[in-house]
Amino acid sequence: MSDPPERHRRIPRSVRRAAGWLAFLLVIEYLVIPQIPGTRKAIHLLAGVNPLYLLAGFLLEAASIITYAQLTRSVLPRASDPGLRTIVRIQLSTLGLSHCVPGGTAAGSSLGYRLMTNAGVDGPDAGFALGTQGLGSALVLNALLWAALVASIPVEGINPFYLSVAVIGALLLTAFGLLVLLLTRGEQRAARVLGQVVGRVPLVDGRMVERVVHRLAARLRELGGDRRLLARAVVWAAANWLLDAASLWVFVAAFGYHVGPDGLLVSYGLANVLAAIPVTPGGLGIIEGVLTPSLVGFGAPRAAAILGVLSWRLVNFWLPIPVGGVSYLSFRIWPGTHARPAAT
Repeated sequence: MSDPPERHRRIPRSVRRAAGWLAFLLVIEYLVIPQIPGTRKAIHLLAGVNPLYLLAGFLLEAASIITYAQLTRSVLPRASDPGLRTIVRIQLSTLGLSHCVPGGTAAGSSLGYRLMTNAGVDGPDAGFALGTQGLGSALVLNALLWAALVASIPVEGINPFYLSVAVIGALLLTAFGLLVLLLTRGEQRAARVLGQVVGRVPLVDGRMVERVVHRLAARLRELGGDRRLLARAVVWAAANWLLDAASLWVFVAAFGYHVGPDGLLVSYGLANVLAAIPVTPGGLGIIEGVLTPSLVGFGAPRAAAILGVLSWRLVNFWLPIPVGGVSYLSFRIWPGTHARPAAT
């Protein structure tokens, strides 16, 4: 009779709380939202959905994850590259975690750093790869959004809300540029100041922090000086976003509406730029709340927009949680299988 309470106590409270919130949000998103007045008529579209479109959307989303892993590999030194399969499993593990906790990007990056170093990647190289992956990907997303906004102006005109979000993204990119400038042009001072400040934290070696800053600055100069490497990273980042957006397009098309490329990229870009604000896990609620009305504004029927977005989010947000859990467990069960020699 005491077994259930004992099992209950073995599960950390934070895990139970996160699971409860995710279950609550899952019910809201897939059971409550479709009952809102004006959306109930979307249900009849389910009978006519094209299953081949759904399969294509799933495959495009899988390809998007693979290209994001390739982005990570493209900025890693060849000697530190643990291979595509390992990076994909790390990517899935970090996605699963980041979709479970608010501000999950920080938790996901921390887990990704630990798994990459366990896989044989040098610490500064892992930190540089994760930082470049995230910030470089954001740069490419904002570039795509601005290009789509410019292309949409002759047809849709200038929307103040869209422009405001694009400006926010541009400000974030400016901050990133200043950080890069600080590390590459003021390396000695930045290393000294960070070493002194962070070195006051207990158990943190200030000299080690200075060495990491110098290593990151060297990697930034290497990336900026190698045009082929930089171009390869940009191509993989663009492929990641475009494949993810294509998956969304296919899921909406499965319910009978074909979004124009400008409407797709503007809506998709706006939703993902706003989702970068760490309010909810993986932008849950924010992406749906921005993406659906944006697609409707570009001519999509409300029913098709709702079902297309929810179907896409099922694959984009919810599926990586259990898959990421399995990926993480694979590192725990077979701890020696993820340290692989660099790919040739």
